[in-house]
Amino acid sequence: MLRTSCPEKVVRPITPSEVAGLQKELLPPEVLESFNRFIGENLLEGYAEVRQDDVVNDLVARGINRAEIFSRGWLNVEDIYREAGWNVEYDKPGYNESYPATFMFSVKDN
Repeated sequence: MLRTSCPEKVVRPITPSEVAGLQKELLPPEVLESFNRFIGENLLEGYAEVRQDDVVNDLVARGINRAEIFSRGWLNVEDIYREAGWNVEYDKPGYNESYPATFMFSVKDN
């Protein structure tokens, strides 16, 4: 049976500018709380380096399942923070490299 659309509910594709807002709504609040804490603790002269492992360990300590953090992409916060006024760069080690994955937050120039 073919479903017909209801005139009361119009569904449309999400726009790129709406993605950060949707992602923010879908994240557990602990994720942004953790990032905010580490940004606040590490901010110096407009820059904050946040280690991915620190955020993950903090979230696990708060009762969030480690595997779920990664499978649901809850660390993909770059666009959320960019929308909030930060420049955000994510760096992780490549093949045969060994250093901690980090997020670098810097204050956007106006």
